[in-house]
Amino acid sequence: MSLAPRAVLVHRTTEYEELTARHGTHGQAAFFLSSRGRDIEEVAERHRRTRRALAEVTAAIPLTWRQTQVERGDLDRFLFAPEDVVVVVGQDGLVANVAKYLTGQPVVGIDSDPGRNPGVLVRHRPQDAASLLRSVAAAGAGTDELTMVEAVADDTQRLLALNEIYLGAAGHQTARYRLGLDGDGGAVEAQASSGVLVGTGTGATGWLRSVWQERGGAGGEGRLRLPGPTEDRLVWFVREAWPSPATGTSLVAGELAADGRLTLTVESERLIAFGDGIESDALELTWGQRVRVGVCGERLRLAG
Repeated sequence: MSLAPRAVLVHRTTEYEELTARHGTHGQAAFFLSSRGRDIEEVAERHRRTRRALAEVTAAIPLTWRQTQVERGDLDRFLFAPEDVVVVVGQDGLVANVAKYLTGQPVVGIDSDPGRNPGVLVRHRPQDAASLLRSVAAAGAGTDELTMVEAVADDTQRLLALNEIYLGAAGHQTARYRLGLDGDGGAVEAQASSGVLVGTGTGATGWLRSVWQERGGAGGEGRLRLPGPTEDRLVWFVREAWPSPATGTSLVAGELAADGRLTLTVESERLIAFGDGIESDALELTWGQRVRVGVCGERLRLAG
């Protein structure tokens, strides 16, 4: 007999909860905020909206299903099962946070604070949860297959991300490395920069877009076009490459097709690679190590 689906509700600690945990009481947290020109009531109301959304989604889970909850900080210690339906209640970034830990499980993004979140990944309201859960449980109907990016080091370390992967120095100081592209005749360039950013069409709504716009948007970098969320294509940018007698700036942006790879060989004592802004979960790279970045074989199945 097959197991009933398990709904895994993913959420994060609210700002109000963090404040009261740090300062001990509501009153002390209110005093702290008021000393900085903020009103705790606005923070508390967002907390209440998040809790109401979580309660409404929990009540919508079919009685025959199993269910559990996991906080964002515990994702790297949580074991997802094949029959799970993942329900993210919160912000767009929370969907990206959970994506790297999944292996094809469908995801439903629930916006806990409509009007405050862009809603790129948390596309639905709490009242829609019941119908969405039934839909995705039926062989994953109505899901979009979002492209992900992966970095694989020569010591088998592997990192996945939904938005982008950053490769560079911890603290975003000067990184030294050699950069090359598959199919480029073996040509590589020694560089010193603020790091390399490789991202997907989903990432093109965030950090990647800001870099693209700084480079002139569609009219810059050889009219580089940002990919769509489901395209098997990535774009990459070198941040603030520094020209010198020993380092170049000819390879600073481009795109990667599904089978293309960007190769970075470390020429610093320590570089890192992290995905979707989570520096605490990074690949550690040392002098001479090589890491290759490209389109990931896995996809995020997100309810449309």
